[in-house]
Amino acid sequence: MTDTDLSLLSPLTAISAIDGRYRKQVSALAGDTSEFGLLKYRVLVEIEWFIALSENEAIAELPSLAADDLSYLRATISGFDLEDAQQIKAFEAKTNHDVKAVEYFVKAKLAERPALKTHLEFVHFCCTSEDINNMAYALMVKAARDNTLAHSMQEVIGAIAALAHEFADVAMLSRTHGQAASPTTMGKELANVVARLKRQSDHFDSVTPLGKFNGAVGNYNAHRVAYPNVDWQALTERFVTSLGLTHNPYTTQIEPHDYLAEYFHALMRFNQILLDFNRDIWSYISIGYFKQRQVEGETGSSTMPHKVNPIDFENSEGNLGLANAQLDHLATKLPVSRWQRDLSDSTVLRSVGSALAHSLLAWRSCLRGIGKLELAREALSADLNNSWEVLGEAVQTVMRKHGMAEPYEALKAATRGRQLDEHTYADILLQLNLPDVAHAELAGLTPATYLGDAVQLAKIKLD
Repeated sequence: MTDTDLSLLSPLTAISAIDGRYRKQVSALAGDTSEFGLLKYRVLVEIEWFIALSENEAIAELPSLAADDLSYLRATISGFDLEDAQQIKAFEAKTNHDVKAVEYFVKAKLAERPALKTHLEFVHFCCTSEDINNMAYALMVKAARDNTLAHSMQEVIGAIAALAHEFADVAMLSRTHGQAASPTTMGKELANVVARLKRQSDHFDSVTPLGKFNGAVGNYNAHRVAYPNVDWQALTERFVTSLGLTHNPYTTQIEPHDYLAEYFHALMRFNQILLDFNRDIWSYISIGYFKQRQVEGETGSSTMPHKVNPIDFENSEGNLGLANAQLDHLATKLPVSRWQRDLSDSTVLRSVGSALAHSLLAWRSCLRGIGKLELAREALSADLNNSWEVLGEAVQTVMRKHGMAEPYEALKAATRGRQLDEHTYADILLQLNLPDVAHAELAGLTPATYLGDAVQLAKIKLD
């Protein structure tokens, strides 16, 4: 194979695993977060700004557009395709400026219409490149969330919630500090994860993408020189909000990116909770609480044919780590820019798609893993039956209720470091000289029934 062959992009030659091995699994993001997506949103912003200017009566040099010209411009947006993107890249090869290339592309489109050809210089009018870019990226992350990420988040939450409901009453030994502790149910532990994930997904959904359109340093300098009687602040606010964004009137040359930090941090928290879930499920598989359904033809180990490895949860964990490393840098870097503008944010923003893709890949790996799980109820039951010492908490609490002296100390002496069974538990109850009513309350208790409100809490609602 020659070096020329390796320079051609394919799933085998892609440097990033996202665009190689995992491309099919994250392709839903390609239309929004790829360079094609960025170009698409830049074209949208340029054309919609041209239209907005034409609708302002105070800008007499750009008259209102005829219906067919307006339809042509909107069709240019809706019909934007790979050939259009390639034309922009051809312009960029000459300009060595990516936003100027978009401007030239839009002008070339307008030049095809006689009525628009004489108004080409109102394309990119009073704009700095960052006016176009910040809006394009805001539209990008909003679309990625609304079209792909939010739905996938809810799939993960829903899948774990379904398990929580299914296993709501399956009693399980808790482990605090890795040691036997008061019983719970598998459903309740899964419900904890659901509640945490839902809270972060709600935060993610509530992040408001912002847009600025106020010129070179945020003061409408060129705008006021050209048309001093236009209310530029009102016009740009209408324009930004018309595209589904929230107007930010206080900026330097760049939109400060604080909302992007909120967006990425919300994703990080969701991812970190899911990573915690992955590790817990991995551990439960390790101790036999969960089995995994075998996939026909799948190999677990190249040398140990008996193995069914928890690869989906491991893959998810690894990709969550990669995602959060990138998201953390995005969130901490982007709100920092020297004076009125430096270019470091532009470079970093190019990796937004990669961070989102690693997140999406991790969620889908987790979903695959969840789909293979089978609860080994007998293993959970056996652990409980071998751990009657966990009822020590119940016994000393009832002793307190009845005013018995030093109940904690008495139970500590009787149970600390010991593994009890049903018979030794009964013997301890007799040795404690409990009041008859207290003995009756405790004699019928078992680790499998000492659950508090766990079953009820496991039946978490998502609405």
